[in-house]
Amino acid sequence: MSTAARVLVIEDAEAIGAAVGSALRDAGYLVRVRPDGRDLEAELARFRPDLVVLDVMLPGRDGFALLEVVRRTSGAGVVMLSARDGVGDRLRGLDRGADDYVVKPFVLAELVARVSAVLRRLGRTPSTAQVGDLVVDADSAVVLRGGTPVELTATELRLLRYLAAQRGRVVGKTQILTAVWGYEDYDPNLVEVHVSALRRKLEEHGPRLLHTVRGLGYVLRVDGT
Repeated sequence: MSTAARVLVIEDAEAIGAAVGSALRDAGYLVRVRPDGRDLEAELARFRPDLVVLDVMLPGRDGFALLEVVRRTSGAGVVMLSARDGVGDRLRGLDRGADDYVVKPFVLAELVARVSAVLRRLGRTPSTAQVGDLVVDADSAVVLRGGTPVELTATELRLLRYLAAQRGRVVGKTQILTAVWGYEDYDPNLVEVHVSALRRKLEEHGPRLLHTVRGLGYVLRVDGT
């Protein structure tokens, strides 16, 4: 059975819901996307989410009404999404029990980071990932290879966190650009440069863990797994 955190996304804009769902899946979460809060009570019981990403402006019951349902029937964290950027609206959501409030338009990487932060605060997701003798602690920003600290830049650390969350899975350059930099339209060579630098630092302390899969992307794994 998967130990990945479960995230329920309720967003009526199809393109936004699909993008958010894809970004969260790429970050290693189990995700369901729903266009409205119809039968939310049953969905909470079936899926048992660890966190709900909840749009405010929804058909039928709005996000504030659904927030009350989540708080009454579930221990899930809640990150609210809204085009309303007024302080009053943010305070309304937070006062009613939301854990965070993200204003549209937003960068997917920021939303994923906020979801991850809430899940860590709630103790719903491990902060440490291990691949072979490599240990990545997201909370303390510590990277160890065979017990030896590895010094990384802030960008290299974000890249390694993402690859560690996807350990064993091949991820493409576009996925990496979206997750680490927040956009898809950067020069893909940017990924190659940072992957090369990260690989060089990791290999100073042990055998290769960060592999290139020709034509597909990159994967963090122990050889033979």
